[in-house]
Amino acid sequence: MKKLAVLLLLALPIVSAAQDKKAPPTDLRGVLLEQLRTTHNQEDWFVPVSIAIDGLTAEQAQWKPAGKDAHSVGQLAYHIWYWDQRSLQEFKGEKPMAFDGNNNETFDKFSAAEWDDLVKKLNQTLADWETAVEQADDAKLAAKASQIAHIGAHNAYHVGQILYVRKLQGSWNPDKGVK
Repeated sequence: MKKLAVLLLLALPIVSAAQDKKAPPTDLRGVLLEQLRTTHNQEDWFVPVSIAIDGLTAEQAQWKPAGKDAHSVGQLAYHIWYWDQRSLQEFKGEKPMAFDGNNNETFDKFSAAEWDDLVKKLNQTLADWETAVEQADDAKLAAKASQIAHIGAHNAYHVGQILYVRKLQGSWNPDKGVK
């Protein structure tokens, strides 16, 4: 009887951990929301952008690694915001922001003076994407699923760059993830 009691006590943390683990989504809306949220503000396999840019000063956001093609964290954050905002406008049936075809401009419009505002706009746009997906009807969601999935992949790619730049700069705290 003692062995059974000990075995049950040892199994309790495993059962508890299994119950705490959230089941993965099984429908299209759930999968797309998971992608958007894990690149926005929910930690999962990688650090989301809200944590990647948290605590960064405007001066740090402007810093670039050596090399002519390197981008600053601010430029990368601006680029994510620009494309997510433009895509959201299209998704909602609104006229999207102007784009002249030069993708370099979607990086180069960042200035340190705009850093705090950019962080707010980026977080708001990502939250607005989540709301739009939550509220979209099934037909629209199915029609736009590939676009939304690409947004999640695009965001994850650039968040990785942000973390790399912060590591090169020495401004990344490994306790926040990605040692």
